[in-house]
Amino acid sequence: MVKDSKIKKVVIVGAGPSGLLLGILLCKAGIPIILLEKSDVLDANPRAAHYAPSAVVELRRAGVLDTVAERGYHPNGVCWRTIDGKILSGIRADEDDEKDPDAMVCLPLDKLDKVLLEELEKQPNSEVLWEHEVVEIEQDEKEARCIVNTKEGRKVIGGDYIVGCDGANSQIRRCLFGEEYPGETLPAQIIATNVYYPFEKFGYWDSQFIVHPTDWYMAAKITSDGMWRVTYGDVVGLEPEEYIKRQPMRYEQILPGAPKPEDYVLKSASPYKLQQRCAKSFRVGRILLAADAAHLCNPFGGMGLTGGIADISSLTDVLIAMHLGLTDDSILDKYSEVRIKKWREIIDPMSRANFGRLHDESLKADREEFFKGMDRMMAEKDRMKRIGDIRGSTFNNKFTFTLMEDFTPYYKKPAE
Repeated sequence: MVKDSKIKKVVIVGAGPSGLLLGILLCKAGIPIILLEKSDVLDANPRAAHYAPSAVVELRRAGVLDTVAERGYHPNGVCWRTIDGKILSGIRADEDDEKDPDAMVCLPLDKLDKVLLEELEKQPNSEVLWEHEVVEIEQDEKEARCIVNTKEGRKVIGGDYIVGCDGANSQIRRCLFGEEYPGETLPAQIIATNVYYPFEKFGYWDSQFIVHPTDWYMAAKITSDGMWRVTYGDVVGLEPEEYIKRQPMRYEQILPGAPKPEDYVLKSASPYKLQQRCAKSFRVGRILLAADAAHLCNPFGGMGLTGGIADISSLTDVLIAMHLGLTDDSILDKYSEVRIKKWREIIDPMSRANFGRLHDESLKADREEFFKGMDRMMAEKDRMKRIGDIRGSTFNNKFTFTLMEDFTPYYKKPAE
Protein backbone atom coordinates (compact mmCIF):
# COMPACT_ATOMS: atom_id res chain seq x y z
CA MET A 1 0.00 0.00 0.00
CA VAL A 2 1.35 3.41 -0.95
CA LYS A 3 1.63 5.66 2.09
CA ASP A 4 -0.42 8.87 2.22
CA SER A 5 1.45 11.45 0.16
CA LYS A 6 -0.90 14.35 0.68
CA ILE A 7 0.63 17.57 1.96
CA LYS A 8 -1.30 18.66 5.03
CA LYS A 9 0.13 22.18 5.34
CA VAL A 10 2.77 24.48 3.87
CA VAL A 11 4.14 27.39 5.88
CA ILE A 12 5.02 30.35 3.65
CA VAL A 13 7.20 33.13 5.08
CA GLY A 14 6.79 36.57 3.53
CA ALA A 15 3.68 38.40 2.28
CA GLY A 16 5.26 39.81 -0.86
CA PRO A 17 4.14 38.94 -4.39
CA SER A 18 5.89 35.56 -4.45
CA GLY A 19 4.55 34.37 -1.10
CA LEU A 20 1.02 35.56 -1.81
CA LEU A 21 0.99 34.03 -5.29
CA LEU A 22 2.31 30.70 -4.02
CA GLY A 23 -0.33 30.70 -1.30
CA ILE A 24 -3.16 31.21 -3.79
CA LEU A 25 -1.93 28.54 -6.19
CA LEU A 26 -1.45 25.94 -3.45
CA CYS A 27 -4.81 26.67 -1.81
CA LYS A 28 -6.61 26.31 -5.13
CA ALA A 29 -4.95 22.92 -5.55
CA GLY A 30 -6.25 21.80 -2.15
CA ILE A 31 -3.05 22.33 -0.14
CA PRO A 32 -3.63 24.36 3.06
CA ILE A 33 -1.19 27.16 3.82
CA ILE A 34 -0.22 29.46 6.66
CA LEU A 35 1.49 32.68 5.61
CA LEU A 36 3.70 34.46 8.16
CA GLU A 37 4.58 38.14 7.77
CA LYS A 38 6.70 40.08 10.25
CA SER A 39 5.13 43.43 9.34
CA ASP A 40 1.56 44.45 10.19
CA VAL A 41 0.82 45.64 6.64
CA LEU A 42 1.76 44.97 3.04
CA ASP A 43 4.78 46.78 1.59
CA ALA A 44 3.43 50.15 0.40
CA ASN A 45 6.36 51.04 -1.88
CA PRO A 46 4.97 51.41 -5.44
CA ARG A 47 7.84 49.65 -7.18
CA ALA A 48 7.74 49.20 -10.92
CA ALA A 49 6.19 45.98 -12.08
CA HIS A 50 5.89 44.93 -15.69
CA TYR A 51 4.58 41.39 -15.96
CA ALA A 52 6.00 39.53 -18.93
CA PRO A 53 3.90 36.92 -20.79
CA SER A 54 5.22 34.02 -18.66
CA ALA A 55 4.19 35.88 -15.50
CA VAL A 56 0.80 36.76 -17.02
CA VAL A 57 0.11 33.04 -17.41
CA GLU A 58 0.65 32.52 -13.67
CA LEU A 59 -1.54 35.49 -12.75
CA ARG A 60 -4.29 33.96 -14.88
CA ARG A 61 -3.74 30.60 -13.18
CA ALA A 62 -4.21 32.32 -9.82
CA GLY A 63 -7.47 33.87 -11.02
CA VAL A 64 -6.32 37.49 -10.67
CA LEU A 65 -5.30 38.51 -14.19
CA ASP A 66 -8.54 40.31 -15.04
CA THR A 67 -8.30 42.40 -11.86
CA VAL A 68 -4.62 43.16 -12.49
CA ALA A 69 -5.40 44.28 -16.05
CA GLU A 70 -8.35 46.36 -14.85
CA ARG A 71 -6.29 48.16 -12.21
CA GLY A 72 -3.17 48.41 -14.36
CA TYR A 73 -2.53 49.03 -18.04
CA HIS A 74 -0.85 47.54 -21.11
CA PRO A 75 2.38 49.43 -21.99
CA ASN A 76 2.74 50.71 -25.54
CA GLY A 77 6.26 49.46 -26.13
CA VAL A 78 9.88 49.83 -25.11
CA CYS A 79 12.74 51.74 -26.71
CA TRP A 80 16.35 52.76 -26.18
CA ARG A 81 17.33 56.41 -26.59
CA THR A 82 20.33 58.69 -26.50
CA ILE A 83 20.42 61.35 -23.79
CA ASP A 84 19.03 63.92 -26.26
CA GLY A 85 15.98 61.74 -26.95
CA LYS A 86 16.93 60.11 -30.26
CA ILE A 87 15.51 56.59 -30.52
CA LEU A 88 18.19 53.97 -31.13
CA SER A 89 15.83 51.02 -31.36
CA GLY A 90 12.55 49.80 -29.97
CA ILE A 91 9.45 47.68 -30.34
CA ARG A 92 6.15 49.50 -30.44
CA ALA A 93 2.88 47.91 -29.37
CA ASP A 94 -0.42 48.38 -31.21
CA GLU A 95 -4.04 47.27 -30.99
CA ASP A 96 -3.18 43.69 -31.96
CA ASP A 97 -0.90 43.35 -28.94
CA GLU A 98 -3.74 43.91 -26.50
CA LYS A 99 -5.64 41.05 -28.18
CA ASP A 100 -2.86 38.69 -27.17
CA PRO A 101 -4.13 36.86 -24.06
CA ASP A 102 -0.59 36.87 -22.67
CA ALA A 103 0.03 40.56 -23.32
CA MET A 104 2.38 42.29 -20.90
CA VAL A 105 0.56 44.20 -18.18
CA CYS A 106 1.85 46.77 -15.72
CA LEU A 107 0.70 47.32 -12.13
CA PRO A 108 2.93 48.55 -9.27
CA LEU A 109 3.85 45.82 -6.81
CA ASP A 110 2.05 47.43 -3.90
CA LYS A 111 -1.18 47.29 -5.89
CA LEU A 112 -0.49 43.75 -7.09
CA ASP A 113 0.05 42.66 -3.49
CA LYS A 114 -3.40 43.99 -2.59
CA VAL A 115 -4.99 42.05 -5.45
CA LEU A 116 -3.19 38.87 -4.41
CA LEU A 117 -4.07 39.29 -0.73
CA GLU A 118 -7.73 39.81 -1.61
CA GLU A 119 -7.70 36.56 -3.55
CA LEU A 120 -5.78 34.62 -0.90
CA GLU A 121 -8.18 35.69 1.84
CA LYS A 122 -11.04 34.18 -0.18
CA GLN A 123 -9.46 30.73 0.12
CA PRO A 124 -10.94 28.73 3.03
CA ASN A 125 -7.73 26.74 3.51
CA SER A 126 -5.51 29.80 3.99
CA GLU A 127 -4.43 31.71 7.08
CA VAL A 128 -2.41 34.94 7.08
CA LEU A 129 -0.69 35.89 10.34
CA TRP A 130 0.65 39.44 10.62
CA GLU A 131 3.37 40.56 13.03
CA HIS A 132 4.79 37.05 13.08
CA GLU A 133 8.56 37.34 12.78
CA VAL A 134 10.44 34.12 12.17
CA VAL A 135 13.63 34.00 14.23
CA GLU A 136 14.61 30.34 13.90
CA ILE A 137 13.65 27.23 11.97
CA GLU A 138 13.98 23.54 12.73
CA GLN A 139 12.96 20.31 11.07
CA ASP A 140 12.84 16.56 11.46
CA GLU A 141 11.69 13.72 9.26
CA LYS A 142 8.02 14.52 9.90
CA GLU A 143 7.73 18.31 9.69
CA ALA A 144 9.44 21.69 9.57
CA ARG A 145 8.82 24.37 12.18
CA CYS A 146 9.18 28.14 12.46
CA ILE A 147 9.99 29.68 15.83
CA VAL A 148 8.15 32.98 15.68
CA ASN A 149 8.13 36.16 17.75
CA THR A 150 4.66 37.69 18.10
CA LYS A 151 2.98 40.32 20.29
CA GLU A 152 1.64 37.45 22.37
CA GLY A 153 5.07 35.92 22.82
CA ARG A 154 7.05 33.17 21.12
CA LYS A 155 5.19 30.56 19.08
CA VAL A 156 6.10 27.43 17.14
CA ILE A 157 4.29 27.01 13.82
CA GLY A 158 4.86 23.87 11.80
CA GLY A 159 3.95 22.28 8.51
CA ASP A 160 5.08 19.67 6.02
CA TYR A 161 7.28 22.29 4.37
CA ILE A 162 8.48 25.84 4.96
CA VAL A 163 8.96 28.11 1.94
CA GLY A 164 11.08 31.23 2.36
CA CYS A 165 9.58 33.98 0.18
CA ASP A 166 10.85 36.67 2.52
CA GLY A 167 12.94 38.70 0.11
CA ALA A 168 16.55 39.72 -0.33
CA ASN A 169 17.20 39.83 3.42
CA SER A 170 15.53 36.47 3.94
CA GLN A 171 15.61 35.18 7.50
CA ILE A 172 14.90 31.68 6.20
CA ARG A 173 17.99 31.78 3.98
CA ARG A 174 20.06 33.14 6.86
CA CYS A 175 18.85 30.33 9.11
CA LEU A 176 20.05 27.85 6.50
CA PHE A 177 23.30 29.43 5.33
CA GLY A 178 24.16 32.30 7.67
CA GLU A 179 25.38 35.40 5.85
CA GLU A 180 26.53 33.35 2.86
CA TYR A 181 24.80 34.53 -0.33
CA PRO A 182 27.14 33.75 -3.24
CA GLY A 183 27.58 36.42 -5.88
CA GLU A 184 28.62 40.05 -5.95
CA THR A 185 27.58 43.63 -5.42
CA LEU A 186 28.07 45.45 -8.71
CA PRO A 187 30.31 48.56 -8.64
CA ALA A 188 27.44 50.92 -9.36
CA GLN A 189 24.96 53.06 -7.46
CA ILE A 190 21.37 53.54 -8.50
CA ILE A 191 18.57 55.71 -7.17
CA ALA A 192 15.03 54.50 -7.78
CA THR A 193 12.44 57.26 -7.80
CA ASN A 194 8.69 57.50 -8.35
CA VAL A 195 7.57 60.78 -9.87
CA TYR A 196 4.78 62.57 -11.67
CA TYR A 197 6.34 64.37 -14.65
CA PRO A 198 4.91 64.83 -18.18
CA PHE A 199 7.35 62.66 -20.11
CA GLU A 200 4.71 62.24 -22.84
CA LYS A 201 5.17 65.81 -24.04
CA PHE A 202 8.76 64.89 -24.93
CA GLY A 203 7.59 61.94 -27.04
CA TYR A 204 8.50 59.31 -24.49
CA TRP A 205 7.02 55.83 -24.82
CA ASP A 206 5.69 54.01 -21.79
CA SER A 207 9.13 52.42 -21.23
CA GLN A 208 12.61 53.51 -22.30
CA PHE A 209 16.23 53.07 -21.46
CA ILE A 210 18.56 56.03 -21.94
CA VAL A 211 22.06 55.03 -23.08
CA HIS A 212 24.97 57.15 -21.82
CA PRO A 213 28.31 56.49 -20.07
CA THR A 214 27.33 58.43 -16.94
CA ASP A 215 23.79 59.79 -17.36
CA TRP A 216 22.03 56.53 -18.18
CA TYR A 217 18.60 55.86 -16.73
CA MET A 218 15.32 54.02 -17.13
CA ALA A 219 11.97 55.82 -17.29
CA ALA A 220 8.79 53.73 -17.25
CA LYS A 221 5.20 54.70 -16.63
CA ILE A 222 3.89 52.46 -13.86
CA THR A 223 0.35 53.70 -13.22
CA SER A 224 -2.49 54.65 -15.53
CA ASP A 225 -2.73 58.07 -13.83
CA GLY A 226 0.79 58.97 -14.91
CA MET A 227 3.26 58.06 -12.18
CA TRP A 228 6.67 57.11 -13.56
CA ARG A 229 9.52 55.03 -12.23
CA VAL A 230 12.82 56.76 -12.96
CA THR A 231 15.90 54.79 -11.99
CA TYR A 232 19.23 56.49 -12.63
CA GLY A 233 22.89 56.15 -11.73
CA ASP A 234 25.12 58.37 -9.62
CA VAL A 235 28.70 58.45 -8.36
CA VAL A 236 29.71 55.61 -6.06
CA GLY A 237 30.67 56.00 -2.42
CA LEU A 238 28.32 58.60 -0.97
CA GLU A 239 26.02 58.26 2.04
CA PRO A 240 22.30 57.63 1.32
CA GLU A 241 21.26 61.11 2.45
CA GLU A 242 23.78 62.65 0.02
CA TYR A 243 22.12 60.83 -2.89
CA ILE A 244 18.76 62.21 -1.81
CA LYS A 245 20.20 65.74 -1.73
CA ARG A 246 21.66 65.25 -5.22
CA GLN A 247 18.35 64.06 -6.73
CA PRO A 248 17.15 67.51 -7.97
CA MET A 249 20.52 68.14 -9.58
CA ARG A 250 20.55 64.73 -11.26
CA TYR A 251 17.00 65.14 -12.57
CA GLU A 252 17.93 68.51 -14.07
CA GLN A 253 21.05 66.98 -15.65
CA ILE A 254 19.47 63.91 -17.21
CA LEU A 255 15.71 64.28 -17.75
CA PRO A 256 14.17 65.89 -20.84
CA GLY A 257 13.31 69.54 -20.25
CA ALA A 258 15.94 69.87 -17.48
CA PRO A 259 13.17 70.09 -14.83
CA LYS A 260 13.36 72.04 -11.60
CA PRO A 261 11.71 70.61 -8.45
CA GLU A 262 8.61 72.74 -9.04
CA ASP A 263 8.12 71.00 -12.41
CA TYR A 264 7.44 67.54 -10.97
CA VAL A 265 5.94 65.79 -7.98
CA LEU A 266 8.45 63.43 -6.41
CA LYS A 267 6.75 60.63 -4.47
CA SER A 268 9.80 58.67 -3.32
CA ALA A 269 13.54 58.24 -3.79
CA SER A 270 15.54 55.21 -2.66
CA PRO A 271 19.28 54.68 -3.22
CA TYR A 272 20.37 51.08 -3.46
CA LYS A 273 23.10 48.79 -4.68
CA LEU A 274 22.85 46.25 -7.47
CA GLN A 275 23.18 42.61 -6.48
CA GLN A 276 23.82 39.50 -8.57
CA ARG A 277 23.47 36.60 -6.12
CA CYS A 278 22.14 33.06 -5.90
CA ALA A 279 21.87 30.72 -2.90
CA LYS A 280 23.86 27.51 -3.16
CA SER A 281 20.68 25.45 -2.81
CA PHE A 282 16.96 26.20 -2.83
CA ARG A 283 16.24 23.10 -0.76
CA VAL A 284 17.50 21.86 2.58
CA GLY A 285 15.27 18.99 3.67
CA ARG A 286 11.81 20.42 4.30
CA ILE A 287 12.95 24.03 3.88
CA LEU A 288 12.64 25.67 0.46
CA LEU A 289 13.58 29.06 -1.01
CA ALA A 290 12.06 31.03 -3.87
CA ALA A 291 12.29 34.41 -5.62
CA ASP A 292 14.46 37.11 -3.98
CA ALA A 293 15.11 34.90 -0.96
CA ALA A 294 16.83 32.53 -3.40
CA HIS A 295 18.41 34.82 -6.00
CA LEU A 296 18.91 38.48 -6.91
CA CYS A 297 19.74 40.47 -10.01
CA ASN A 298 19.72 44.11 -11.06
CA PRO A 299 16.30 45.54 -12.04
CA PHE A 300 17.01 46.44 -15.66
CA GLY A 301 14.78 44.30 -17.84
CA GLY A 302 12.65 42.94 -15.00
CA MET A 303 14.40 39.58 -14.82
CA GLY A 304 14.24 39.42 -11.02
CA LEU A 305 10.46 39.70 -10.81
CA THR A 306 9.90 37.50 -13.85
CA GLY A 307 12.35 34.90 -12.55
CA GLY A 308 10.76 34.95 -9.11
CA ILE A 309 7.32 34.24 -10.54
CA ALA A 310 8.86 31.41 -12.58
CA ASP A 311 10.20 29.95 -9.30
CA ILE A 312 6.69 30.05 -7.86
CA SER A 313 5.29 28.35 -10.95
CA SER A 314 7.84 25.54 -10.67
CA LEU A 315 7.45 25.11 -6.92
CA THR A 316 3.67 25.03 -7.23
CA ASP A 317 3.88 22.33 -9.89
CA VAL A 318 6.17 20.05 -7.92
CA LEU A 319 4.32 20.43 -4.61
CA ILE A 320 1.00 19.66 -6.31
CA ALA A 321 2.55 16.62 -7.99
CA MET A 322 3.76 15.38 -4.59
CA HIS A 323 0.34 16.08 -3.07
CA LEU A 324 -1.31 13.97 -5.78
CA GLY A 325 1.13 11.11 -5.32
CA LEU A 326 2.68 11.54 -8.77
CA THR A 327 6.25 11.85 -7.48
CA ASP A 328 8.32 11.52 -4.35
CA ASP A 329 10.15 14.38 -2.67
CA SER A 330 13.25 13.97 -4.83
CA ILE A 331 11.45 16.36 -7.17
CA LEU A 332 12.32 19.13 -4.72
CA ASP A 333 16.01 18.54 -5.39
CA LYS A 334 15.25 18.86 -9.08
CA TYR A 335 13.35 22.10 -8.39
CA SER A 336 16.48 23.51 -6.74
CA GLU A 337 18.75 22.26 -9.52
CA VAL A 338 16.59 23.61 -12.33
CA ARG A 339 15.92 27.01 -10.78
CA ILE A 340 19.61 27.56 -10.02
CA LYS A 341 20.45 26.62 -13.61
CA LYS A 342 17.86 29.10 -14.92
CA TRP A 343 19.47 31.84 -12.83
CA ARG A 344 22.99 30.99 -13.96
CA GLU A 345 22.23 30.54 -17.65
CA ILE A 346 19.47 33.12 -18.24
CA ILE A 347 18.67 35.54 -15.42
CA ASP A 348 22.19 36.47 -14.33
CA PRO A 349 23.81 36.92 -17.77
CA MET A 350 20.76 38.57 -19.32
CA SER A 351 20.27 41.06 -16.49
CA ARG A 352 23.99 41.91 -16.54
CA ALA A 353 23.78 42.50 -20.29
CA ASN A 354 20.67 44.66 -19.90
CA PHE A 355 22.48 46.89 -17.44
CA GLY A 356 25.84 46.97 -19.20
CA ARG A 357 24.17 47.89 -22.47
CA LEU A 358 23.12 51.24 -20.97
CA HIS A 359 26.53 52.59 -20.04
CA ASP A 360 29.48 50.30 -20.76
CA GLU A 361 31.32 51.51 -23.86
CA SER A 362 33.28 48.26 -24.02
CA LEU A 363 29.95 46.60 -24.93
CA LYS A 364 29.28 48.91 -27.86
CA ALA A 365 29.44 46.10 -30.43
CA ASP A 366 27.08 43.97 -28.34
CA ARG A 367 24.73 46.95 -28.00
CA GLU A 368 24.64 47.57 -31.74
CA GLU A 369 23.98 43.90 -32.44
CA PHE A 370 21.19 43.91 -29.87
CA PHE A 371 19.59 46.93 -31.54
CA LYS A 372 19.81 45.21 -34.92
CA GLY A 373 17.98 42.28 -33.37
CA MET A 374 15.26 44.60 -32.06
CA ASP A 375 14.92 46.15 -35.52
CA ARG A 376 14.59 42.69 -37.09
CA MET A 377 11.88 41.79 -34.58
CA MET A 378 9.96 44.97 -35.41
CA ALA A 379 10.32 44.35 -39.14
CA GLU A 380 9.04 40.80 -38.71
CA LYS A 381 6.16 42.07 -36.61
CA ASP A 382 5.19 44.47 -39.40
CA ARG A 383 5.53 41.74 -42.04
CA MET A 384 3.32 39.31 -40.13
CA LYS A 385 0.72 42.01 -39.62
CA ARG A 386 0.65 42.76 -43.33
CA ILE A 387 -0.14 39.13 -44.14
CA GLY A 388 -2.80 39.00 -41.44
CA ASP A 389 -1.06 36.68 -38.96
CA ILE A 390 -1.95 38.38 -35.66
CA ARG A 391 -0.35 35.60 -33.62
CA GLY A 392 3.03 36.40 -35.08
CA SER A 393 2.59 40.16 -35.22
CA THR A 394 2.38 41.06 -31.56
CA PHE A 395 4.85 43.00 -29.46
CA ASN A 396 4.67 40.45 -26.65
CA ASN A 397 7.94 38.60 -27.03
CA LYS A 398 7.59 35.17 -25.41
CA PHE A 399 11.29 34.63 -24.62
CA THR A 400 10.54 34.71 -20.88
CA PHE A 401 8.88 31.31 -21.24
CA THR A 402 12.43 29.95 -21.36
CA LEU A 403 12.43 30.59 -17.59
CA MET A 404 9.66 28.03 -17.13
CA GLU A 405 10.13 24.27 -16.84
CA ASP A 406 8.03 21.14 -17.30
CA PHE A 407 8.88 18.92 -14.34
CA THR A 408 6.84 15.88 -15.37
CA PRO A 409 9.83 14.08 -16.96
CA TYR A 410 11.55 14.17 -13.56
CA TYR A 411 8.75 12.54 -11.55
CA LYS A 412 9.65 9.43 -9.56
CA LYS A 413 6.77 7.36 -8.26
CA PRO A 414 6.70 7.24 -4.44
CA ALA A 415 7.87 3.97 -2.94
CA GLU A 416 5.16 1.61 -1.69
